[in-house]
Amino acid sequence: MTDLHPCIAESENWVKQVIMKYNICPFARREVESSSIRYHACEQTKVKAVLKAFIGECKLLEKTPEIETTLFILPRGFEGFYSYLDLVDSANDILVQHDFEGVFQIASFHPDYCFDGEPQDSAANFTNRAPYPTLHIIREASMELALASYDDPESIPQRNIAFAERKGTDFFIKLLEQCKR
Repeated sequence: MTDLHPCIAESENWVKQVIMKYNICPFARREVESSSIRYHACEQTKVKAVLKAFIGECKLLEKTPEIETTLFILPRGFEGFYSYLDLVDSANDILVQHDFEGVFQIASFHPDYCFDGEPQDSAANFTNRAPYPTLHIIREASMELALASYDDPESIPQRNIAFAERKGTDFFIKLLEQCKR
């Protein structure tokens, strides 16, 4: 379920060649195989317009149960990681304002993602690096069901970080470059 934009193919490649292939998200395979992921490129570059489009995407998800999740991709305007984090905070606030708190949650991905306290070049950061700034809109009820059927879901982030550190930064840089093909 995609709209046409050049960043869509790269993001789909990233989901399949990184997230699914290396089991970064153990729940991705089912959604990829059932084609229930929507990839939406938001061309807006101003925060207010992006947030309006974002809440529109949440409303679309609310009305369309066959779409399980949306990758809300920002191909332009949020290349800076810290301005992107401000947008993520605003998107979380707007979920509350529109009564979507507890309905949807956001997972955030960015080409320069950096965990607080981690050096920029730490391989651990690649667990949240994507070809483009992306707000992943997740249905909370679906996430709760998925987590309930997974042994030790709390271990997922640490398992991913350990995997990233074993593989190293160069491995992930090459993977992300391959997603652009």
